[in-house]
Amino acid sequence: MTREGFIFVIPEDGSEDIYVKASKTRHALDSDLVRVAVTRDSGHERRREGVVTEILERGRKCFVGYIHYVGAQAWVLIQSKYMPYDIVVDAEEARSMGAEAGMKVAAAVDRWDRGSINPYGHITDVLGFPLQNETEMHAILSEYNLPYRFEEQVLREAEKIPSEIGEKELKGREDFRQTLTFTIDPADAKDYDDALSFRKLSNGNFEVGVHIADVSWYVHPGTAIDKEARERGTSVYLVDRTVPMLPEKLCNELCSLRPGEDKLCFSTVFELTPKAEVKARRIGRTVIRSDFRLDYDHAQSIIEGTLEEPCPEALSEAILCLNGLAGKLKNKRFKAGAINFERPEMKVEVDADGKPLRVYEKISREANFLIEEFMLLANRTVAEFIATDGQMNAVASKKAKTFVYRVHGEPNSEKLQGLKEFAGHFGYKMEGSTAGREAARSLNKLLEQAKGKAEFAAFEDIALRSMAKAFYSTDNIGHYGLAFKFYTHFTSPIRRYPDTMVHRLLSRYLAGGDSADANLFEQECKHASEREVLAADAERASVKYKLVEFMQDKKGQEFDGHISGLTEWGIYVEIEPTKIEGMVHLREIRSDFYDFDEKHYCIRGRRTRKVFRLGDPVRIRVKEANLEQRLLDYSLVE
Repeated sequence: MTREGFIFVIPEDGSEDIYVKASKTRHALDSDLVRVAVTRDSGHERRREGVVTEILERGRKCFVGYIHYVGAQAWVLIQSKYMPYDIVVDAEEARSMGAEAGMKVAAAVDRWDRGSINPYGHITDVLGFPLQNETEMHAILSEYNLPYRFEEQVLREAEKIPSEIGEKELKGREDFRQTLTFTIDPADAKDYDDALSFRKLSNGNFEVGVHIADVSWYVHPGTAIDKEARERGTSVYLVDRTVPMLPEKLCNELCSLRPGEDKLCFSTVFELTPKAEVKARRIGRTVIRSDFRLDYDHAQSIIEGTLEEPCPEALSEAILCLNGLAGKLKNKRFKAGAINFERPEMKVEVDADGKPLRVYEKISREANFLIEEFMLLANRTVAEFIATDGQMNAVASKKAKTFVYRVHGEPNSEKLQGLKEFAGHFGYKMEGSTAGREAARSLNKLLEQAKGKAEFAAFEDIALRSMAKAFYSTDNIGHYGLAFKFYTHFTSPIRRYPDTMVHRLLSRYLAGGDSADANLFEQECKHASEREVLAADAERASVKYKLVEFMQDKKGQEFDGHISGLTEWGIYVEIEPTKIEGMVHLREIRSDFYDFDEKHYCIRGRRTRKVFRLGDPVRIRVKEANLEQRLLDYSLVE
């Protein structure tokens, strides 16, 4: 739904969205499930239109706004670009919840009576006074229907889980407590859900263990903790906090692979040659004791030989050897056609009160890639193990049991064709097909040729938009972006519920169990994918809020930047060096009247014929920083 009241209906068959005028919505709201009748099919430069004939199910979405009292009546005045209507609520109930006039609250719609101007609903949470950090972060979580506290029942259940590891817990587990084992995580990490073990074999090969916290040993289906974890689907990482999927007793204590403590794991163990070829692998439950807790900078210093303090020789040797193997694994992936995107990842540093201090680029180096490659190897191996019925032939078995895969379809060939034509304007030839694995190789070659040039960001942006979204499914279509036939998520059960499902299915099948219900697990995959999207949207919203807050004292200042997006109503510009994006409205460019040329993906002046394209350098002035709407407006310095 839009602020203007018209809606777009997303059909279940995946076909083109259906546009519905505000007068034809039948009081449908954002995220409702509706039945729609198509009244006009799409044709030349026309979109499909329709009317809502029935509201099948109200969405569970909460809307954030300000509580407003007039005598005995109360309204939640909504401040959302997806909701144009205020919600009538019970004034007495609102006051009993501590909602003072002007406070931000979250509200849900219960009904919309025929003939009523506004919907009726109830307050789900009182968030606090606006522009306070806690209020605004909780508002973002409420907006995306994400919880930010655990119910008492869940916390009590977590506290009752025994911390001791006895004979019962160790039965049937392979013991790695005498093998060199370590974790590598960000410096500020509180939970360590993966560890690596390393030892040299007498035949010249290496045994590498990828050990993952055995969450499924502690969290059983049907318990309050499990139900809550399933509902959340994932941990949420806002700018200034982590909203965990599991209670602290589990994620920061029992399941965190802290050094010097015995920990229960689910592991994939590989025999690798010096050329990073997998000669053998085994999967099963283990017990480990991490010897060292490293952060990425520490590990990087070992790789570069710049570590100032003494480092045990065995650890240094393991890190250097694993780094060499990871490099070979990475090269093999790209040779197979994995897509190499290198968009800068920008981070916002905040103080203890949530105030943004600086915006900087997060640099990934060999230590990051070391961990990433072995996690990818473990994920791929587990998926292949199930899909090929335990064989190492990379051929899917017709007898393969139900499993949770992480899949990624082929890119949109029409959009890639558009990129091919767009790149041609800059003198590049994108050889080969825009479909299949050949498309990935052509894309990698184009990005490599454009690297370091002004048009690189534009090419990468269009390529990213052409990509399908990764999701969870029991139907294994492979992972196009990684160039893997089989892939799953096995390595982060502390923060992703699908990984816990994978561990449970693995345990079931390793014990000789029959195939799980495919329909049931497909529904679980769909739910997990939806929760992942919500979490990612909330994370982006929190970053956007802090970026706008960071820019508030910079109104009137000028910055160099480049065009990062084009629409019929404006030009998006990313400024340097922070990459903070804002919009220049076309109606406010005074030198000419500008039109969006969709075919050539550019903005063109009617009189001057001046053209703006993706990637073009421009200079802007910060015009407005709207915290409420999380919007930045720039004006063009001509």
